[in-house]
Amino acid sequence: MSTVELAINEPSRTVYLVREDSHSIGVAVDPPSVPIGMLPGILPENLGDSTMHEAHGVRYAYIAGEMANGIATAQMVEAICREGMLGFFGAAGLGLAEIEKNLIRLEASCARLAWGSNLIHSPQDQELEEKTVDLYLAHGVKRVSASAFMGVRPSIVRYSYTGIHTGADGSIVRPNHVFAKISRPEVARQFLSPAPEAMLQALVEKGGLTREEAALARNLPVAEDYTVEADSGGHTDNRPLVALLPTIMSVRDEIAAKYNYTRSIRVGCGGGLGTPSAVAAAFSLGAAYVMIGSVNQCTRESGQCEHAKKLLSQAGLADVMMAPAGDMFELGVKVQVLKRGTLFGMRATKLWELYNRHESLETLPAPVILQLEKDIFKKPLAQVWEDTRQYFLQRKPEEADRGDKDPKHRMALVFRWYLGQSSRWSIGGDKTRVMDYQIWCGPAMGAFNEWAAGSFLEDPANRGVGEIALNLMHGAASITRAQQLRASGVNVPSRMFHYPPRPLTANFGRAAHV
Repeated sequence: MSTVELAINEPSRTVYLVREDSHSIGVAVDPPSVPIGMLPGILPENLGDSTMHEAHGVRYAYIAGEMANGIATAQMVEAICREGMLGFFGAAGLGLAEIEKNLIRLEASCARLAWGSNLIHSPQDQELEEKTVDLYLAHGVKRVSASAFMGVRPSIVRYSYTGIHTGADGSIVRPNHVFAKISRPEVARQFLSPAPEAMLQALVEKGGLTREEAALARNLPVAEDYTVEADSGGHTDNRPLVALLPTIMSVRDEIAAKYNYTRSIRVGCGGGLGTPSAVAAAFSLGAAYVMIGSVNQCTRESGQCEHAKKLLSQAGLADVMMAPAGDMFELGVKVQVLKRGTLFGMRATKLWELYNRHESLETLPAPVILQLEKDIFKKPLAQVWEDTRQYFLQRKPEEADRGDKDPKHRMALVFRWYLGQSSRWSIGGDKTRVMDYQIWCGPAMGAFNEWAAGSFLEDPANRGVGEIALNLMHGAASITRAQQLRASGVNVPSRMFHYPPRPLTANFGRAAHV
């Protein structure tokens, strides 16, 4: 093994740059008599913003993201926390009782570790959004990943500022931490600013915040951690990371200067991250941390069924497509899903096209109705509506009433039945609905599979969330060292920018305590 290879394979070593001749620079692992430079060792723990470790008690600036409907299980959160990283439970799409059951489990199993849960913006059910916040406050959940928000809402403001107080040294102590998932500068500006005064006053009047909390809130942004979401699985604007991350960081700096913030505001990123090279690139752009999401769906700890995991493990870079989102169907919002091995994307797109062209189920052509009932719904549309109506009568009666009176809305609710059930069929492993599985997936999955090919990670049975995380972080450190050497003038072989997966011991590092 050459000295350059040794320096890259063991990036924690301090190495020295030496002049080999007038045209080339070499590397030495022992101090030479006349070095021209020195590169300190790089540990995976060194990657990202050091305040991430201080604020959240993690060893690595790495997050396992909150895949909805419990795909990011409590087991996944526990596994990633034991490695000294941060995990978010996938609460979106679950009922309050199911969320609370998992919170109770995580309170016990991860009591002194860094963990959190998801709060998804629910424009169709704002009461659920508020009640989820009630649960988080009641169970002392200290970290929430706020996703799909198109602006600051009272729910997230109430969570963010509840419990803030002045410490003994005069600084503001913030018990609750919001990780805002954003992909647009205009949304980032809202979360980076203090909450609107009118919203704070309304919360005080309703008892959501005390007057003291509202007064202190004027000095702090709604969130101090931001996950810039690039081309990800599920909800995504398909933005390229190299364009989006620097833009949001610039907005962060502008708003921080405007309000004279003295606390660190961290901007991390997710979406498109499935290989050590991608993780290293994110950190080189200045990311405070990385969030890995849909890649973790194929892990042992994932809530996806075994067939879905198999499909994910076979996905290529281009085996994804955009399809209508069930939770924001009428708004035209789309999610990125797996295309290979399922017809969900094409069938969901057909429903969206029919919704746009027709005013009601009754105006659909007879052949179209027959096809929908045979291929997609597998029962009469009238039965789908009755099932949907009964569901909303129990959960949100006003939706059922609106569906009874508004034919266009009734059609939307019927079509949303398919979109909502399809992800549950995938998680539950319904063998009669394999071709209708909705599996959220981005191109990172294909990149991951290409990287894992021929290694122990090629077999889905070996894909543990901890093993993947450690390989991505150790690989990113190795590739960062290779780039340092190249930037210093050393001739680095191209193969050294590839870090093959390798077995790393479970609980490789001692988990940090909060």
